[in-house]
Amino acid sequence: MGIATTTVRAVNGLTARWAESLEGGMVFSAAGVWPLLAHLADGAAGAARAELAEALGLPAGKAADAARELFAAMGAMRGLDTALALWTTRTLELSKEWEAGLPADAHGVLTGVPEADQQALDAWAVKRTGGLIGGMPLTPTEDTQMVLASALALRTRWLSPFREVELETAYEPWATRPRLGLQRSGAVPDRVGVAHTRDGHVTELKVLGNNAVDVHLLLGEEDMKPGQVLGAGVDMLAGRYAVVPGPRLPCGNVGPGLRVEKVRCTRPEPPSLKVTTAAYDMNASHDLLKLHHLFGLTTARDTSSGHFPGISGFPLAIGSAQQNTMAKFGALGFEAAAVTAFEAVAAAGMPDLRYVTTRISAAFDRPFGFLALHRHTRLVLTAGWVTDPLPFPEHDWDDEW
Repeated sequence: MGIATTTVRAVNGLTARWAESLEGGMVFSAAGVWPLLAHLADGAAGAARAELAEALGLPAGKAADAARELFAAMGAMRGLDTALALWTTRTLELSKEWEAGLPADAHGVLTGVPEADQQALDAWAVKRTGGLIGGMPLTPTEDTQMVLASALALRTRWLSPFREVELETAYEPWATRPRLGLQRSGAVPDRVGVAHTRDGHVTELKVLGNNAVDVHLLLGEEDMKPGQVLGAGVDMLAGRYAVVPGPRLPCGNVGPGLRVEKVRCTRPEPPSLKVTTAAYDMNASHDLLKLHHLFGLTTARDTSSGHFPGISGFPLAIGSAQQNTMAKFGALGFEAAAVTAFEAVAAAGMPDLRYVTTRISAAFDRPFGFLALHRHTRLVLTAGWVTDPLPFPEHDWDDEW
């Protein structure tokens, strides 16, 4: 099953915008966040719905269908495992239409005992990522009404493995102690290329996996920020920047970290590409509410009123939004995982609306009648008229002392 181009661009767009807000070492997954935002948008109203739609890059009315399509397509990809789950308290009544938009086996129950719920949520995160993520990124409390979570885990082995070497580098922070480098040579020079972007030149290397999961390495000019380089990579994928492949590059230092030379040899040889990079194993945790503008959660986190009438008649607000991620790039392959979770809590200042009741003042202070009937068939079983109520019992006040 394919994914609509509009959805791919929307998810990738969130990747680029998220990258702009991060600094330093990082690993994150917009693909883990986007479907959850889409389902929240489907049940949101008012300003919360508009903000979520803007963050998604799609109209809120189309977001849930796009999320289902996205998850179905990701689930069919070799080397990628995905899951989506929902947990609610026993007393939270969900909209049947909204719940029907989630996977049939996705709905679990929160016991209201934080320790027990934490164990269950952690076990799900571990199982769905094959142990790559050690637990759910959020901590449920007694106030937690709902948890909506996604998990993804991907693994690939390189078509052409690297060999491990000691990394030679002039970059001083890395040169202070030996680093694990990866190196390989091959006859496919078009796997590397250079793009001229608005922020500077970016060198792109495609490292291909054996199950169609690839990793593109991106190196920008020294003064470029992480968000600029990653954003350029997204634009390169979308064809917004042309990438000049290795065989078409002139001689010299033609891009960041990239040099082309003409070398004499004793016999005919095809063009070749030698790659040196650094191995890495990264973990990160992200508090998405710190970037509430980016994810369209500014209004949704306001607990003074409910924002998701399409999810439940009970007033809900987003109390927590977290992601745990990891990525490992080694000589033989690559693996990465992310678990993302949104916690919905009761809106503060609102009455407990878990039960529906009608309050009417009435005084039966004179003879009255009654009907006893079967609720579903409305069959009257007993009828009566009250003219002689029971007397008020006598009370011995001395017994109270």
